[in-house]
Amino acid sequence: MWINVYAVLTPVVLALVLAELIYCWRKKNGYYNFQDSIASLGTAVINQCVNVAVAFAVLPLFESLARFQWIEWDRSSPVAWIALFLGVDFLFYWFHRFGHETNVGWAAHSPHHSTEELNYAVALRASVTQRLFSFLFYWPMVIVGFAPADVLAVVALHLVLQFIPHTRVVPILPNWIESWMNTPSHHRVHHARNDRYLDKNYGGFLIIWDRIFGTYEPETEACSYGLTTPIDTWDPNRINFREWGQLWRDAVAAPRLIDKLRLWVMPNGWRPAGLPPIPHADWRHEGVERKFRSVELPGYRAYLTVQVITAMPFMLLVSHHRSPIDGPGKVLLTVGLWLGAMAWAGILESKVWAVPLEGFRVALLGVATLGLLWSAGVSEPQWLLLPAVWLIGSLGGLLAIRGARTVRVGAEVSS
Repeated sequence: MWINVYAVLTPVVLALVLAELIYCWRKKNGYYNFQDSIASLGTAVINQCVNVAVAFAVLPLFESLARFQWIEWDRSSPVAWIALFLGVDFLFYWFHRFGHETNVGWAAHSPHHSTEELNYAVALRASVTQRLFSFLFYWPMVIVGFAPADVLAVVALHLVLQFIPHTRVVPILPNWIESWMNTPSHHRVHHARNDRYLDKNYGGFLIIWDRIFGTYEPETEACSYGLTTPIDTWDPNRINFREWGQLWRDAVAAPRLIDKLRLWVMPNGWRPAGLPPIPHADWRHEGVERKFRSVELPGYRAYLTVQVITAMPFMLLVSHHRSPIDGPGKVLLTVGLWLGAMAWAGILESKVWAVPLEGFRVALLGVATLGLLWSAGVSEPQWLLLPAVWLIGSLGGLLAIRGARTVRVGAEVSS
């Protein structure tokens, strides 16, 4: 049976996020921002739901390629697993570099760089489209003799390990570690938008590929994180599809057919001749770094915190390989979670539609989960009670906040 490594290691990852969050809160170092963290975790939830669908689609393709294997590695040999890991790490370097240095690659990868913070919540803000490109890079590991399920499992484990360097808490380590491993210091450089740091340090687990292929840069000055053209929103749709939209508009507007086609694979930033320049918002204001912050609806922070935490079990119902829910049911839950990320972003940006959308999302997710569990044969009271309590509590929380806001506004008017 195929095992979703992402789902299995989710509790470990969330524990690390919580540990770093508590540490940063006690140190008061400002490494976590509430709005950014909610947006990152909301995007992470829907990304993990999409990942499982991509894995199920890629596995049959890898299995079909297994017929052309040159050799077959002994799965009981530690050497085989080490070779598979090193091969994945090498291919990831080029996969990652493709994601930064081509238009289509950047459209898929840029959501991960859209945050202006760097912490373990940021590490989870991944693109919902990037996993689609993994087949283009990791299939050689099948051809050289590794089992398709093993390749996908090691790719997933390799990606989870890359979670660890996404931190500002760990300082520059001794050189005997920094010289070969992708440390937090190296990855801070990778996420920075400083001119000297752009398109550097693509390595996943090892930094030696960057040293060999000329993309290595040490951390020598303070990092500013994010995109050079800030996205200035918490909306998961804009985060995931802004670059895709720009590429599509350029392709439609390009005067020549050849430019419409080659635009996608040209170096990042290349645009067809004859198009007006794209307006760019600078990440500096009068030479000083600026970070996006929004005016949010008051009174919802505790509610949003609870919703992000309680979204994790719903995510696991979609992504875990032992979930009792079938494919169409997982799609329905994914829609509910996506609407949640949209509603939370709307609350953070004071959109008038945000709270009604959140109410609809809660009702959809709660009722759908109860129905899907029941139809899957899960009839134990404790498993049905949990989503029922969540549904009632969430709707009650929304009504309580709305009522409190109405009373507060009325009191302000009367005074």
